[in-house]
Amino acid sequence: MNRIDQRFATLKEQRRTALIPYITAGDPSPEHTVGFMHALVEAGADVIELGVPFSDPMADGPVIQKACERALRHGTRLHHLFDMVREFRQADTQTPVVLMGYLNPIERLGYDAFAERASEAGVDGVLVVDMPPEEADEFGPLLKSHGLASIFLIAPTTSRSRAATICAHGEGYLYYVSLKGVTGGAAANAEDVAEHLAPLREMTTLPLCVGFGIRDGASAAAVGRVADGVVVGSALVNRIAEGADHPATIAPALKEVLGDMRHALDS
Repeated sequence: MNRIDQRFATLKEQRRTALIPYITAGDPSPEHTVGFMHALVEAGADVIELGVPFSDPMADGPVIQKACERALRHGTRLHHLFDMVREFRQADTQTPVVLMGYLNPIERLGYDAFAERASEAGVDGVLVVDMPPEEADEFGPLLKSHGLASIFLIAPTTSRSRAATICAHGEGYLYYVSLKGVTGGAAANAEDVAEHLAPLREMTTLPLCVGFGIRDGASAAAVGRVADGVVVGSALVNRIAEGADHPATIAPALKEVLGDMRHALDS
């Protein structure tokens, strides 16, 4: 049982909803990322999704696209994320960390090297947006052999048969995309989310976490009533963008946004 499984088991016992923040590594520059990760934990994060900067993040809206551009402009590459997680682990050995991104940087490094280095650094799970389970016959077992969970996306348009395939291959948790389109769109509709999660609960015992459209405490609380976890990205990345010229202001801003969501979920 890795840190992701342990964290969700604890949350289930406590009858609490997981709060999963996403930030892009290296935004606005690499030296700030680890400090932001610790700030998110202090504000109530249960799992951290750390985005791998990529030049063509096709599932992401302009907010995260620009975050990737800032990170890449400062030279952030995949191997830097291993160093960041390793540094984070010096002070935090409990909070699960998931790398989220696209296949190209992983292929360039090589599957074996990626799995080995991610595991050694203290990563717990991997979500590759453009690698569906049907194409993960080699990569999935390799990750598992290194103690890394393969996390997959499920969309509102996913057919029941394909959802069953994703559930069968998924580990850690399933990431349900609450909206059609890219990140940073409209607010999630909790009733619609509940309707789509119901059949998934018949297919899997994995925690169901919902992202896209989680903007504030109210939306987090509404979705948290029907999901096992909520994922927030653009709302945090927006705060990073706003403070890019004054990095010292960013961590307090992140804690404010995430703290409001944590309070709303726990209330």
